[in-house]
Amino acid sequence: MAVDHEVREQVRARYAEAAGVAAAGAPAEDGCCATSSSCCGPAPQVPVFGSGLYDARQVTDLPQTAVLASMGCGNPTAVAELREGERVLDLGSGGGIDVLLSARRVGPTGFAYGVDMTDEMLDLARRNADEAGATNVEFRKGTIEDLPLDDASVDVVISNCVVNLSTDKEAVLAEMFRVLAPGGRVGVSDVVAEDHLTPAERAERGSHVGCVAGALSRSEYLDGLAAAGFVDAEVTFTHEVVDAMHGAIVRATKPGGSTYR
Repeated sequence: MAVDHEVREQVRARYAEAAGVAAAGAPAEDGCCATSSSCCGPAPQVPVFGSGLYDARQVTDLPQTAVLASMGCGNPTAVAELREGERVLDLGSGGGIDVLLSARRVGPTGFAYGVDMTDEMLDLARRNADEAGATNVEFRKGTIEDLPLDDASVDVVISNCVVNLSTDKEAVLAEMFRVLAPGGRVGVSDVVAEDHLTPAERAERGSHVGCVAGALSRSEYLDGLAAAGFVDAEVTFTHEVVDAMHGAIVRATKPGGSTYR
């Protein structure tokens, strides 16, 4: 438990610093290098983290600090194929980019929640929502292992490179299942290892707070989703982050009736 608390505090500190970097007008991925070596060094020709993974047309009219705060490994709002009127939850919502994009997609009859444990990110996200004039959003403080939402209260759960940061992924997947309504779905971007990599080999490739050491393998992800009760699960690699570890799209469904309303 002491190790789990230490890792969580490292993650919190990293994202608190990133919020300050973004609020000052610099990309948050610059700030991660102060606490994690996994994202330092020459910039790759193809982005593996950050706002460069979004279509520029999507983010052009968002608050700049929401875009700068992006430290994810994908675009979960596109992965989840959001529909008008749906209720969406973003795990580890950071500066709010995916919540604001979700709110736009689900429209005035839908709603987008963000949950984050970092006060500095929550403050930044709420300022970004105010600046964007978004009225169908709410940011709540909490952890992704113990979500501050009722059972069956959302239709879609999204997340952008956050599940890998948890030291209790079984609890995260169980909480996803709990808060989803029957027929609800998961659309997550995350870092995922190839099956042949051991946990020690993953740790050799980067730190936990750098979104590498704590990543699940593809088989571990699929097994965890099945154990939580999900069906139709799939993990699709999209781009390599480090050797044999990839940005990935993770999809799954909670059994039950359709949530399309």
